[in-house]
Amino acid sequence: MAQFLNTKETLVTEAIDGLLASSGGALTRLDGYPHIKVVYRSDWDKSKVALVSGGGSGHEPAHAGFVGAGMLTAAVCGEVFASPSVEAVLAGILAVTGEAGCLLIVKNYTGDRLNFGLAAERARALGRKVEMVVVDDDIALPDLPQPRGVAGTLFVHKIAGALAERGADLETVTKAAKNVVEKVVSIGMSLDTCTVPGSPKEDRIAPGKAELGLGIHGEPGVEQVEFANAVTAMSTVVEKLQQRVGAGDCVALVNNLGSTTPLEMSVLTHALSETGIAGHIIGPAPLMTSLDMHGFSVSILPVDPSDLLALEEPVELVAWPGVKTIKPVRIAPLPDGLTPIDPIPSNNPATKETINRLAELLIQAEKDLNELDAKSGDGDTGSTLATAARSLQGSLDRMPLADLTQLFPALGNELSQTMGGSSGVILAIFFNAAGDACASGASISKSLGEGLNRVSQVGGAKVGDRTMIDALAPALEALPSGLVQAAKAAREGADKTANIHRAKAGRAAYVPEENLIGHNDPGAEAVALLFEGLAREIEG
Repeated sequence: MAQFLNTKETLVTEAIDGLLASSGGALTRLDGYPHIKVVYRSDWDKSKVALVSGGGSGHEPAHAGFVGAGMLTAAVCGEVFASPSVEAVLAGILAVTGEAGCLLIVKNYTGDRLNFGLAAERARALGRKVEMVVVDDDIALPDLPQPRGVAGTLFVHKIAGALAERGADLETVTKAAKNVVEKVVSIGMSLDTCTVPGSPKEDRIAPGKAELGLGIHGEPGVEQVEFANAVTAMSTVVEKLQQRVGAGDCVALVNNLGSTTPLEMSVLTHALSETGIAGHIIGPAPLMTSLDMHGFSVSILPVDPSDLLALEEPVELVAWPGVKTIKPVRIAPLPDGLTPIDPIPSNNPATKETINRLAELLIQAEKDLNELDAKSGDGDTGSTLATAARSLQGSLDRMPLADLTQLFPALGNELSQTMGGSSGVILAIFFNAAGDACASGASISKSLGEGLNRVSQVGGAKVGDRTMIDALAPALEALPSGLVQAAKAAREGADKTANIHRAKAGRAAYVPEENLIGHNDPGAEAVALLFEGLAREIEG
């Protein structure tokens, strides 16, 4: 798998320097590359308790991304998924620890515990006051004597960081950190493993499965479960968390494990908000990732007012999203003039049956049209049309089926609301213009022709531009001769688009010619399918 990196050996150091270059001077590193990789606050004066954390790289923005006023004083970075050395940790401690002392915040992995622990002992021998807390928030493996430390560690960073920034002493900061460690619980779920630079990707999660409780280094989870959708995924995670969380106010930290898209994370967050497990939320955001893992984790912290106050204190860190109260979705009425005017329903069984069958035809063609669109666009033409078709089927009972002068604009209004992208707008213009012409006494074929003229005027596309018009225009021109002739003309027009190697309108205009050769335009293909369906209706 191709990745945007130079060499495996310089990956981490170059990434750290990229972070520093974009920090505006807020961050400094020690001159110890490549073995000592320590990032700390440029404004640090050692007058307050220092907070030092770290571990293997690959979890960005953790840990260096949380170095700043109100959170970490320094982060000690190891290679990808590898603990930093004792010397590196000791260098970090010595660089930032003054009379007030230092608290080490360590995730519960053997390498981190040993290296941070020994560094703490050596720092104490040099006269530094050093305490250490070990975070073990992962509940994926309930019988594990040493649970792993995962994204719940960030609660410790924030709460301990707020107290340290206020000037609290080492004992107070350590006590608060231990209190968070005792309460926080986390678990994750992923659809795929991560890609470690320089190593082959492990392919252990089967299609249709999700892994519950896998570690942030890609370690196998507690089990693989059937994957259905975002709601069931989040419900599974929340069920595990609720078994360990008592009553009272809670904050949920919703963490993107790496490559889950923002759209997916928002859907998962909606599912979380519906469960009622938490009254406040941090994220969704990539906070403690696992390289490019396609998954998410949820950490839950029961909070008292002092915890919540510490979490709410603002910090000037881009990576930290802050804490928000979960509230019901606010909905405002549409502005005047935009509220749809519902047509007066009327019945026509033949018209209803025809529209229903044509809609079903588009639904059945969804996969084929998507595959065709993938050659020249973003692969969603079939889904867009199928979604609109399903919606149209559900709205037939409230349609003015017995009056074409009302039915045409009603179809246009319905499609403009249910079809995404430009297709819905184009068809809304088409049917509304056809409705205007029909109301003025024009025949059906002339009314539809007027709709096409209006689409060409507004959209600018014409025959030969490789759009749906390449099938629609000849079909409407042949329509006075009957639907069978119109269907033949539409098919010929759609098939001709396979030989148009340069599109002049639509998304295909941005696609290289070699992608278009030999493939029908998906919009034109859909028009041909519809006319062929109408022709079969007449023949039937």
